[in-house]
Amino acid sequence: MNNTITNSLQAQWQAYRQQNPKTRIRDAARALQVSEGQLVAACTGSTVLHLRRDYPALLQRMPGVGKVMVLTRNESCVIERKGVFEEVNTESRHVGVVVGKDIDLRMFFSKWVYGFAVKDDEALGFKNSLQVFDGQGNAVIKIYTVADTNLTAWDQLVQDFTAPEQPADITITPAAAAPTYAQTIDAKAFLDEWAALQDTHDFFPLLNKYKAGRLHALEIAEGRFTRRVATTCVKPLLERSAASGLEIMVFVSNHGNIEIHTGPVHKIVEIPGWINVMDPDFNLHLRTDNIAQCWVVEKPSADGTVTSIEVFDTNNEMIVQFFGKRKPGQPELAQWRELVKSL
Repeated sequence: MNNTITNSLQAQWQAYRQQNPKTRIRDAARALQVSEGQLVAACTGSTVLHLRRDYPALLQRMPGVGKVMVLTRNESCVIERKGVFEEVNTESRHVGVVVGKDIDLRMFFSKWVYGFAVKDDEALGFKNSLQVFDGQGNAVIKIYTVADTNLTAWDQLVQDFTAPEQPADITITPAAAAPTYAQTIDAKAFLDEWAALQDTHDFFPLLNKYKAGRLHALEIAEGRFTRRVATTCVKPLLERSAASGLEIMVFVSNHGNIEIHTGPVHKIVEIPGWINVMDPDFNLHLRTDNIAQCWVVEKPSADGTVTSIEVFDTNNEMIVQFFGKRKPGQPELAQWRELVKSL
């Protein structure tokens, strides 16, 4: 894209926003036949700044800015969690881990391609934030300032990580080919290894060993470690958790980031096509008309069985996972198991 085109794209975005003030930028980008990352880049200048691609170092500075809101989304679900970055580990340079009472992330930096610092701009619909996109221009993570953010530290961070080059466009690369999975799997051997699991984190390597798609694996294990439940199960799951005060874990991911909420949920709001959690420091927005399958999944561990609810879309992609609150070394909450049994 040259500057004439990107200036035109910024003008198109402003015009589109004037006519459709409630449309989110992700949907507007689709309507304008570009990616969200391209739309943000087209506003480079006083409102948008490109960041240097040194995300591990940037994240190490996040505890200093105080309370923020972190947003992660996929095609069918958005998770928003407010809190402070506590323990930040980016030593591997490939995978970053943030652990804390509120902000809990697993980050895959190979997908963190384009980063921007975005300033408040009502005309463009922007709010003060750091936004990272993959090579296709899809949002990986967004971090927003809130009332309690240390704005002096935030502004200094933005200044320190502003890139020397500030082009008004980004280069979009083709998405990687979808992984190929085995069509036939030795079910007995696979399930025997599943039965021998000692840690839930060993499940993903097990899938890789057998080249098993996750949904295919759940189908193989049906009746032993898995069972299907109604695609409407998320609403009662959230409502019963809220009514009882049960603390749960909610995992929402895309290919560049996993964001986790641990704790209670309170205000459950249903609107046509969506189920939402609308708590002061935790929001979840789940598009229910995209839910194609829901499964109860049991994984053995050294601490006993760990039970999850896994929700999939029509493309067999996982939308969201739910667990009872637990930590390694602790058995699963009996109250969570009872809730899952009731679904």
